[in-house]
Amino acid sequence: MTTGHRSWTGGTLTARSFLKPHQVARAVFHPTWIPHALDPSVEQLKRIRVIAGAVAALGVYTYVEGGFAFEEVLDNAATASAVLFFLTPLTIGVMLYVWRRGGTVRQLKVPLLNSLKLLLFFIGSVFTTVMLFRLGDAFGFVAQLLLTLAGFWMALFVMAGAVRLTGNFFGTAAVHRALPPLLATVTTWLMAVPDLVTGDLHGLSLTMGVLFILGAPVTVTAIAFLETRRLKQRYGIRLTAHPATLPPLPTPMPPTAPPHVPRQGDPRGHPYAPGAGRPYPQAGPYAPGAGQPYPQGNPYTAGGGNPYGPTPPYPPPHHHPYGG
Repeated sequence: MTTGHRSWTGGTLTARSFLKPHQVARAVFHPTWIPHALDPSVEQLKRIRVIAGAVAALGVYTYVEGGFAFEEVLDNAATASAVLFFLTPLTIGVMLYVWRRGGTVRQLKVPLLNSLKLLLFFIGSVFTTVMLFRLGDAFGFVAQLLLTLAGFWMALFVMAGAVRLTGNFFGTAAVHRALPPLLATVTTWLMAVPDLVTGDLHGLSLTMGVLFILGAPVTVTAIAFLETRRLKQRYGIRLTAHPATLPPLPTPMPPTAPPHVPRQGDPRGHPYAPGAGRPYPQAGPYAPGAGQPYPQGNPYTAGGGNPYGPTPPYPPPHHHPYGG
C-alpha cells in the first residue's frame, strides 16, 4: 500500500514477516505517514494510556466475568469496531466544525482520508476474524482446521493492531497532535456510560460496580489530560486551534538506535599498514642497518670494543693455576 509517493508500510514487510502476525500488524496499523512523538515524555504518556486501555478492555473484563472467554471477546471487539466506525468520524467532524474559522477541511484532506482508510481496514480485519471462526463449524475437518489456523493468525494480527491503534488512534495525530488523546477519552467514556445508565454492574455491588466501570475512563481521561496539557505548554498545540494555525514544530527524531560513528582514522595512517607512516621505525631496533643502540659484536671478545678496556691475559682454560 502507498500513500502519495510514500509507502504505507515503509517497505519493511517480507514474505517471512507473515509468519509473525505482530510484525505485520506493526507495519500495517502504524504506517510511515503517522508522525513520531515530539519528545520522550509525550511518548511515555501515550504508552501509559495504551496500557490503561488494555487493562480496562481485558483485565477488568476477565476479573468481572470470572474468566477469559475468547468468543465473547471477539463479539465485544466486533461491537466496539461498529461503535468506532460511527464515533471516530463524528468526533473528528465536531472538531472540524470547531476549527472552521482557522482553516479549511481541504487543507486536511490527505491525513483525513488516510485515517479513514486505517479505520476501515481495522474494522474489516475484526469482522473477517469473527467470520473465520463462525464459518469453521459449517465445513469438514480439513476446512475447519485451515479456517481455525487462519482465524488464530487474524486474531493475533487484530490484537497487535489494536495495541498500535490505541496509541495512534487511526493515525489522527497526522491531522492534529491532540486528537488521539481526545478520541481515547471519548471512546472509553462511551463504553462505560451505557453500563451506568442501564445499571448493568456485572453482578457486583454498587460501589464495586461503579469503581470497575468508571476506573478505565477516569484513568484514560487523566492521562489524556496530561498529554494535551504538555503539548500545549511545551509546543503551543491547542486542541481548539486549526492545525494550519499552530506554530511550526521541531522535527521529531524517529525512535531508532544511536547513529553509528565510524572509527576515526589515524592522521598518520594505520600503524600497521605498509607505507602508512608508522609512528615507529619500519625495522626493529636490532635489525642490521637500522642504527642499533649498541656496537656490533660481542663487547667481551677481542676486537669487539670492550667498553671496560682491553681484556687481561688469563691462563689457558686447561692449565691449573697452581701447577701440578
